[in-house]
Amino acid sequence: MLSEFELIERLRQQVKSQPALRLGIGDDAAEVLFGKHQSPVLVTTDMLMDQVHFDLASTDPKLIGRKSLAVNLSDIAAMGGEAIAVVISYAFSQGAPATLGEQLHAGIVELADQYGVAVAGGDTNSWKGPLVISVTALGQPIGSHSIERSGAQEGDIIFVTGELGGSLAGSHLTFEPRLREARALVENYDVHALIDLSDGISSDLQHILRESNVGAIVEADLIPISAAARASGGKEKSPLDHALHDGEDFELLFTLASAEASRLLADPTLAGTPVSQIGSITSGSEAWLKVQGELVPLKRQGWEHSL
Repeated sequence: MLSEFELIERLRQQVKSQPALRLGIGDDAAEVLFGKHQSPVLVTTDMLMDQVHFDLASTDPKLIGRKSLAVNLSDIAAMGGEAIAVVISYAFSQGAPATLGEQLHAGIVELADQYGVAVAGGDTNSWKGPLVISVTALGQPIGSHSIERSGAQEGDIIFVTGELGGSLAGSHLTFEPRLREARALVENYDVHALIDLSDGISSDLQHILRESNVGAIVEADLIPISAAARASGGKEKSPLDHALHDGEDFELLFTLASAEASRLLADPTLAGTPVSQIGSITSGSEAWLKVQGELVPLKRQGWEHSL
C-alpha cells in the first residue's frame, strides 16, 4: 500500500523546475515569484474531509470552518510568513441545508478577520459524498525569504512552541495558528529550519531531517506535554506518546544555532507563548528519543493517509 508521503515524492519527481518557482513541492508552502520585481508569494492549500479531519454530525460547523482556515494559516506561519488572502472551495453533500454553508463560512470569516486575512472568493459544488472543504492561502515572507525545512545544521537546538498532545481532546478545532509567534521568531532570531506540527513530532521532525540531511536527538523529559494529554494517557498510550504522535497540535517546531538558542532561552517566549527546548540536531540521518538516559529510535507514528 502506497503511503501519502511516498506518493508526494513520486509527484515531486514529475514536476519540472520553472523560473517563477523558487520553492516547490516538499515544504509547508510553495514560494512563487510574481511580476517584474519577482516578489515572493507563499501559496499553500489543504483539503479537509468529513469523517477524516472532522465529524460533521457532532461538531459545530463554525468550528469546522475555522479549522479549515486555521490549518492553512499554520502553514504560512511555518514558512516564516504572514497571510494575505484565502480562497475557499466547498463540496457539499447533495441535499445539505444552505445554513450549513453559512455557518461554515462564518467560522472562516471570523478567524480571517482576527488575523487581517482577506477572503477573496472560491467555488461551491455538490456531490453524493461527504462534505469536503479546500482552502488555498496566499502570503508573503516576513523577512527577505521564507524559512524552509532544509536549513537545519548539526549542533542546532530544537524548539517547539506551546504544549503538545491535546488534539484528540478537541484542540484540533480551536488551536491558534502561530502567525504572531512566527513573526516574533523571524524578526528576532536567525532561524535555520521551521515546520508546523500537523502530523506529530515523530513524523514532522523527520521532514526536517530528510530535507536537511541531518539527524536529531529528542529528549523525552523536555517535551511540553499538555494537561489534556496527561489526563488521557493510559496503558495503551502514555501522555508522552500522545505528545509525540497524535498530531494536529499545529505548534511550530524550529531549530536555532547554539548562540541564538541561548538568547531565546534567556526569555523563552514568542509573542507571549511559551517555547521549549526539546533536543538537538546531530550528524547522520536518524531520529532518536532519549528516555531515562538511553537512546531509542524515534519511529514515525504520526498521522499519515494511506492510499
